[in-house]
Amino acid sequence: MAMSDHVDLNGFMEGLKRRNPHQPEFIQAVQEVAEDICEYIADKEDYHRQQILRRIAEPDRIVSFRVCWEDDAGNIRVQRGWRVQNNNAIGPYKGGLRFHPSVNESVLKFLAFEQTFKNALTGLPMGGAKGGSNFNPKGKSVREIMRFCQSFMTELYRHIGADVDVPAGDIGVGAREIGFMFGQYKRITNQFTGVLTGKGLEWGGSLIRTEATGYGAVYFLANMLATRGQDLAGKTAVISGAGNVATHAAEKIVQLGGKVLTLSDSGGFIHDPDGITQDKIDWVKTHKTHRRGRIADYVDEFPRATFHAGQTPWAVPCDVALPCATQNELSGEDARTLVANGCQAVSEGANMPTDLDGVRVFRAARLLYAPGKAANAGGVAVSGLEMSQNSERRSWKEEDLQQMLKDIMAGIHRSCVRYGDQGGGHVDYVKGANVAGFRKVADAMLAFGVV
Repeated sequence: MAMSDHVDLNGFMEGLKRRNPHQPEFIQAVQEVAEDICEYIADKEDYHRQQILRRIAEPDRIVSFRVCWEDDAGNIRVQRGWRVQNNNAIGPYKGGLRFHPSVNESVLKFLAFEQTFKNALTGLPMGGAKGGSNFNPKGKSVREIMRFCQSFMTELYRHIGADVDVPAGDIGVGAREIGFMFGQYKRITNQFTGVLTGKGLEWGGSLIRTEATGYGAVYFLANMLATRGQDLAGKTAVISGAGNVATHAAEKIVQLGGKVLTLSDSGGFIHDPDGITQDKIDWVKTHKTHRRGRIADYVDEFPRATFHAGQTPWAVPCDVALPCATQNELSGEDARTLVANGCQAVSEGANMPTDLDGVRVFRAARLLYAPGKAANAGGVAVSGLEMSQNSERRSWKEEDLQQMLKDIMAGIHRSCVRYGDQGGGHVDYVKGANVAGFRKVADAMLAFGVV
């Protein structure tokens, strides 16, 4: 095969689309990485001969199963469950479980593919995986959620383990759901091992895990701004989402002297021109977590704010933006609006929240733009630290973990700068993250031979 054939991005993507029909999210995730990797490996024969990119874009295995459970009315309900184990070249599979009606094989394959690079960037020994179900926890009683989680784990347990695959939480899967699943795993296997992360502190969890993804995205944002001699003090921030990642990102921005203007959920967004202070963030956390309320209720509590139904917050002028809700929430048009309004930096708290058009807009505008695989790696980094604590049968102090998180995010930033430096003071963080993550996984795969 000629060298030019090796790096034919269009040919590679055509083959991927043929093999993965009707999987747009997965194809989008691979394309975003392949655009940079094909260029990087153009003159690296070993990666071509061993078909490394093709192999990384083909999951090691996909487990699909039926989940039967009984609702409170005695009706038998049937959902689908999956675990996508993408790549374990550098460590046990690691990645969250998502319970949401939008979950399908394409979404989980994209998440597992992204997770492979994200985990590599942390510097910790973790492979990439993702799983979940099309079960919708909204509107379900606690007992219904418990029965579903127990049924889900009754099938999943045979595919995971502390040195095999260590799931965590994701959308729709918090500490409560992790508790139900861990209890069922322990019940079936008669083992108390670090098979899940995001556990309660009383039974093997780690301090700062809840804060880690949001805090990490802001630490990365601060690292980017520092390359231009700036910090977050006095800067306005637009944030999407109102869950764990969004509220803790808002919290850290406030701590660093910034002013948060927006939060959102699937119903719309709130704009608070006075700024969303720590007291207001605490109210949102309680309202969303304990009352299962909607962000629209914020304006009843804080009447100077406005609620914008069915809209996203990207038209609100800001200095920095943090999409922290879900995939493809920020379009090319939204990106152009942010650029036109003078936004200086974007740090992704969610996984692939910006569509391909939007990514291209940010890169062309030479914004400080951090893709999720780099910016939101703080959560899985602390999950990796939870795995280490479980292996040692100990817990580390909060100040030690906070420093480790800062150090890991700074290390990811350095890797992105190393491989994404375009000269003239500009860093392409997307390219940097893709190449740095790929190199680590690819070199491990070369060492193992064809397996």
